[in-house]
Amino acid sequence: MKIELPNQPYKYVTENSQECDAQTAFVLTAQNEKYLQDAKNRGTHSVIKVQEIAHLFGVDKIKIIGITGTNGKTTTASAIYSFLLDLGYKVAMQGTRGLFMNDSVVEGKSLTTPSVLNTYRHIYQAVAQGCEYFIMEVSSHAIVQKRIEGLEFELKVLTNITQDHLDYHKTLEDYIYVKNSFFQDDGKKLINKDEPRAKFNFRNAYTYGIENPATYRLIAYSLNNGSSGIIQHFQEVVPFTASLHGFFNLYNLMAAIAATHLVTERKLEEICDVVDNFAGVSGRMEKVCEVPNVIVDFAHTPDGMTQVLNALKEKELLVVFGAGGDRDALKRPLMGRVAANLAKKVYITSDNPRFENPEQIVQDILEGIEDRSNVIIELNRKKAIEMALDDQEGDEVVVILGKGDENFQIIYDQKLPFDDREVVKELLNLS
Repeated sequence: MKIELPNQPYKYVTENSQECDAQTAFVLTAQNEKYLQDAKNRGTHSVIKVQEIAHLFGVDKIKIIGITGTNGKTTTASAIYSFLLDLGYKVAMQGTRGLFMNDSVVEGKSLTTPSVLNTYRHIYQAVAQGCEYFIMEVSSHAIVQKRIEGLEFELKVLTNITQDHLDYHKTLEDYIYVKNSFFQDDGKKLINKDEPRAKFNFRNAYTYGIENPATYRLIAYSLNNGSSGIIQHFQEVVPFTASLHGFFNLYNLMAAIAATHLVTERKLEEICDVVDNFAGVSGRMEKVCEVPNVIVDFAHTPDGMTQVLNALKEKELLVVFGAGGDRDALKRPLMGRVAANLAKKVYITSDNPRFENPEQIVQDILEGIEDRSNVIIELNRKKAIEMALDDQEGDEVVVILGKGDENFQIIYDQKLPFDDREVVKELLNLS
């Protein structure tokens, strides 16, 4: 992807050596260093370090908020985006769901954190639209691969650290180290005080929590008809209400409220007044229909599944889930154990098998389940959902996990159309 930059010795910049020519400068990043010679062979105009052009994209003209953590990044980022918009600011948000700007969708879904130059391009667009804030999800892969080079963050936020991506990081210790490495500078940071694995530079650090004393502490809460709570921030004590369900969402809301307070310095009461306007994120605890009660969620880690299923623990649950192929296999038995412990009945199926044998993925999941009397194996995801819907009785809840608002299923290298929500509507003749 070439990007045109006015008033420069070159006409374009690119990260891709194959696009280099006499008019195009090669932007050198940690990811593309090995292609430097190829860029030169193609007659690139010049070679520029990525940090040297950050200012040309307006990176220094906008306040960047970066959110990392195993779970909750998307909901927390979306809540901050919603709060800031409701408070009258112009805002852009980049993440798993795509690029949003001033309440409009600019680009569809992509990587959680795109390449450096793509992020710069998004920031350039945001600055051109008058945005004061740029909110971005920061994945562990992006931290390792330095896809955030040249960015100065106004605030960095940690949601939590639980097991994920061990296919890439190899050990949980390495994964924890990578997440924490994001918080070792002197910049402003907001840390979940209830996350025991968090290690950070205390300089300019603020905290939020429920169980432990924190800069922003939830001193009371209710989970009836959504959620509500009372936040204490030093001498201030402020209530809020929200439509989001689940104890875990209290953390996401706390992070978003505290982050908004830290970057705007608006009164906490003003921020809490707009919390109830945030309706949540598509595919996160999303109720597809009321009768039968069917909920779809993106949860695809042991901790994520535990949080979602515990949020519904007053009901009997029929849980449909699988695990992604060519990804962390160590979490699969843990996911199986969580489902078996918290569900009345479990339907193990395919998620995005990619190039891995779906039967092997299921066997890995089954390793964590001792009593399999209430476990059904059905590799066809549509059939598994149909079986759960057929078995549902009374006020039992069908919970479909793993894909959320994804509208595809990855089998080998093909993205085939598949949306859990649309499948449910089709099977129930609701569409």
